[in-house]
Amino acid sequence: MTTWMRCYWDEEDVWYYLEVDAEGWVDRQVELQGPELVPIAAASVAEWQRAWDTGDIGAYESRFGSTAELPVSEWEGHDPEELTLDEFEEVWDSARRRIAVESP
Repeated sequence: MTTWMRCYWDEEDVWYYLEVDAEGWVDRQVELQGPELVPIAAASVAEWQRAWDTGDIGAYESRFGSTAELPVSEWEGHDPEELTLDEFEEVWDSARRRIAVESP
């Protein structure tokens, strides 16, 4: 079952918004930094895989970032807050629009 959550890391002043699959792996990830909540990443595993397959991984990661490399069950020091799909989608859509405008 897919779940949605957000976690805050104060060392980096970053909110992580996550779509997580049944095994705990992140499918989509948004990172918003600072008090202005500037999107610094909005990555999808499916898109990342397509970029890898086509040799465009560098361009994809420089524009959208990447997702976590470990399942959330292995993370330490986070206090996840559950979200609804709609709450996650609102953040995802906003971050993707902003990244599209700010990227060349």
